[in-house]
Amino acid sequence: MTAIAAAAARLDGLILWCGTVSGWKRLFFLTGLGALLTLGLPPADQWWLLYACFPVLVWCLAGCTRGRTAFAIGWWFAFGYFVIGLYWINNAFLVFAAKYWFLVPIIGLGLPAILALFGGGATLLAWHCRGPVAQAIGLAAAWAGLEWLRGHIFTGFPWNLAGHAWSGDVTLMQTAAWLGPYGMSLLVLLSATLPAGWAAGKPRTRWLSLGSCILIVAACWSAGAARLAGAPAAGAMSDAGIGIRIVQANIPQSEKWKRDYLVRNFERHLDMSTRDRPDWIRIVVWPETATPFFVIDDHPARSRIAEIIPPDGYLMTGTPRRQRQPAQIWNSMAVIDDSGLVAASYDKFHLVPLGEYVPLKSLLPLPKVTAGALDYSAGPGPQTLVLPAVPPVSPLICYEIIFPGAVTDRSRPPAWLLNLTNDAWYGLSAGPYQHLATARLRAVELGIPLIRAANTGISAVVDSYGRILDRIPLDEAGIMDFRLPAPASATPWYGRFGDGPFAGLLLLSAVLAGLISRQNGRF
Repeated sequence: MTAIAAAAARLDGLILWCGTVSGWKRLFFLTGLGALLTLGLPPADQWWLLYACFPVLVWCLAGCTRGRTAFAIGWWFAFGYFVIGLYWINNAFLVFAAKYWFLVPIIGLGLPAILALFGGGATLLAWHCRGPVAQAIGLAAAWAGLEWLRGHIFTGFPWNLAGHAWSGDVTLMQTAAWLGPYGMSLLVLLSATLPAGWAAGKPRTRWLSLGSCILIVAACWSAGAARLAGAPAAGAMSDAGIGIRIVQANIPQSEKWKRDYLVRNFERHLDMSTRDRPDWIRIVVWPETATPFFVIDDHPARSRIAEIIPPDGYLMTGTPRRQRQPAQIWNSMAVIDDSGLVAASYDKFHLVPLGEYVPLKSLLPLPKVTAGALDYSAGPGPQTLVLPAVPPVSPLICYEIIFPGAVTDRSRPPAWLLNLTNDAWYGLSAGPYQHLATARLRAVELGIPLIRAANTGISAVVDSYGRILDRIPLDEAGIMDFRLPAPASATPWYGRFGDGPFAGLLLLSAVLAGLISRQNGRF
């Protein structure tokens, strides 16, 4: 008991310090705390850190007397979170550093500064609640609600959501099947902020707050375990699926578009497509812009490709597509059959700002980072491709996969997701791991498998429960042969209702925060 009492006394001391620290000391502390929080995300996956960081953020609100101070607390916390959590974006500008070096401080600090506005808005809203429990629930609701907003306005950027902290645990990850990533964020945040109720001082409130935190995590884990218990064993579903080969050629970004390497890179893909290939393979998949030339218009190249395609099979490859009059280009996927004809194509619709086009181009004198003078054009939206003897597929290029609820054509549901990407821009960093983690959630949300082909990794086969059946590691060349896993036996809630359940839970949390705030004297 003495040790417990000593720990409680130290915790009380921390709460007192958080409520009294001010000035630059508080801002530096909050920035560091937000930076520490990133270790709760992939690839570190130390999700328990959320339960150390978010209560401290709530306690820091206790000493606020002005709204702008409450906003600054959240802004500096979120700024540290995004500066460290998104550091890898700078690697894209350093690939061709002589040309794009000046974008490093603009994007490396400017983007986190803008994203931190959502964190500041969350603490400002929570500050209007009275008492640590109400502020904890209010912060969870405000943060989750503003994450949804961040994922939708100005083309959206739902990267490193709080809920992604549970993506490293396949059991907790199943929460996304019911509530999607934003609902999972809300439950993560509720469980992570409620321990701040320790500051209330009353034993009943203290233990109720800690108990509620444990109950939320335990309930989500139990529900996830029950869902997995009703699923076939990992890999068992793939025995009868169509045979697929993924090619990960591991071509450095600095060599991908240079004319001196085009033939070599193309031959490498051709060779890896046939090397020791089993006769049950029907589809070969190459990653985003694996053919950085216009392969749809290149008859000799398609003739070479036809030689490596299995009988009655297909090659699915990333490639640019063009239109001469008027001049337009698209970041596309081409499906080529065994006669060298283009059986289908798909154009990327969710483009990367500054990567594939320059937003507000007349106002921003900035270049796009990808090759070519023309900005890419956007495709019409999610599509389901139907090919003979192939389950209907929804192709997605690069970061299109990160947008929940926007990866399929709901009028023609697919049986699997195909994500072609090129994360070579980001080198050996956290970026590719974070990209894969959020892509896995789409499989859980929709109850269909995800096939991911990446130029330098991480290529992976993910079943309809988010379990990784096989992968090719980052920065390695390799091939992966497998049979397409089957969809889940039933479409998950999120696949049917989208963000509706999240909206209901968010409203309930906001009302609860308001009620507790009004009854603060009893807590």
